[in-house]
Amino acid sequence: MGKLQEFEIKFDKNKVVYTPGESISGTVRFKLGQPLQCKAIKVNCNGFCGITSKINETAWSEEEQYFNSTISVADKGTLLQGEQTYPFKFFIPASAPTSFEGNYGRIIYRVRAFIDTPRFAKDYNTEKPFYLLSLLNLNEVPDIWGRCSSAVTQQFTYMLVKTGTVVMKAQTDMKGYTPGQIIQVLTNIHNQSGKTTGNMAASLMQRVTYETKRPTCDVRTIAEVEGGVVKAGKEMEWKEQIIVPPLPQSSLAGCELIKIEYYVKVGLKSPDVMLTLPIHIGNVSLDKKLQPCKKAATPSSAKAEDTPASASTPDTAMPPRPTPKPAPRPTARSRMSSLNSPSAPPADYHQGAEGGTPMNDGFPNKRQSQLVSPHAFSYAPGLFFPHNQQPNGPSTAPSGPMFSGSTGATAPYPPENGASSMPTPLILPPDYGTSAYPQEAPPSYDVSCNT
Repeated sequence: MGKLQEFEIKFDKNKVVYTPGESISGTVRFKLGQPLQCKAIKVNCNGFCGITSKINETAWSEEEQYFNSTISVADKGTLLQGEQTYPFKFFIPASAPTSFEGNYGRIIYRVRAFIDTPRFAKDYNTEKPFYLLSLLNLNEVPDIWGRCSSAVTQQFTYMLVKTGTVVMKAQTDMKGYTPGQIIQVLTNIHNQSGKTTGNMAASLMQRVTYETKRPTCDVRTIAEVEGGVVKAGKEMEWKEQIIVPPLPQSSLAGCELIKIEYYVKVGLKSPDVMLTLPIHIGNVSLDKKLQPCKKAATPSSAKAEDTPASASTPDTAMPPRPTPKPAPRPTARSRMSSLNSPSAPPADYHQGAEGGTPMNDGFPNKRQSQLVSPHAFSYAPGLFFPHNQQPNGPSTAPSGPMFSGSTGATAPYPPENGASSMPTPLILPPDYGTSAYPQEAPPSYDVSCNT
């Protein structure tokens, strides 16, 4: 490096993960082998979002600036030989969005230091990234309580002349999840045709939209589970579970260029029947204690509740009526319906989903454990802060700069030196080399979310 032997930026307490509204402070340290003339030493802190239509392109087609501050820590003069240190401090705006890294865009935060030298002399600079995490509390998301459900009826032709119909209904047990939780998927399929269907499948999907002049939509299958077939003229109920892996949160509040969405896709291999169930991924899980109280019982429900009590007492003014029989308990239908065992493990089991037992001869079922794409986590989510939930286990983070310009990126949130009061699993580095070419945003599906 010539005269400049060392030049680095250090954050106080080696902290690299911050929240909006915090201050970031540290020091600029350098070591000179001989005196150096300088015009000024400046430190800059900035945050911005850049997107493009090409994978890993840094010549952004669209940019969005969140903040950009520069201070001078030393004026014009001669820097003496040896080691010198200068402190700095910046304020992070409360409106800054969470750090993010995807194939076609990034939200970047960094601190840069510059040594400006006289004309014709070499200038020196260095930089260090830091990461911002704005927690998404699912309890604060509108219309988050209840289940998400959808239904579809699909007609198709087979054997060139015959026409069949498949009716599919599906729902998830909740509308919001955090990494480590399990999505309960319940599907009912009525095959009203004379042809056996293909295998059923449920997938957790991620769709990231980059708002360029012609929006780029990157759709990925995060995890997939597979079930059996439905024979001709039969009806089947299928229960499945999908474990939510570490993922970016659904909302990048404060960013107008990148939109993240998640949904569960349920369908058949054949015929082509499919529906979607939109969900949210956050950092703080739903707390049933915070669920809004239901309204008081309606007159009709109150009347229904009073009916058994009034029926037990004879009425002298009217002829006696027979006491109504209690409603029979629902039982599994052996001929028209069959129930799958879940493929995901219990919540306290962390080794990955295991396949269940095959179904009876009437409904042959292909069981398959949850498959997770090794390149599914292409985006830099935040830390996982569970609410009333145990962590899945320890994790380690590879070291190295996040924005190195290479085809891969390291973990976005390196661990801090100090002990943390909350578990913080990290995200594995993505591999952009296997990503498909961007697609145009697909048409939206007609999905209803019922509480």
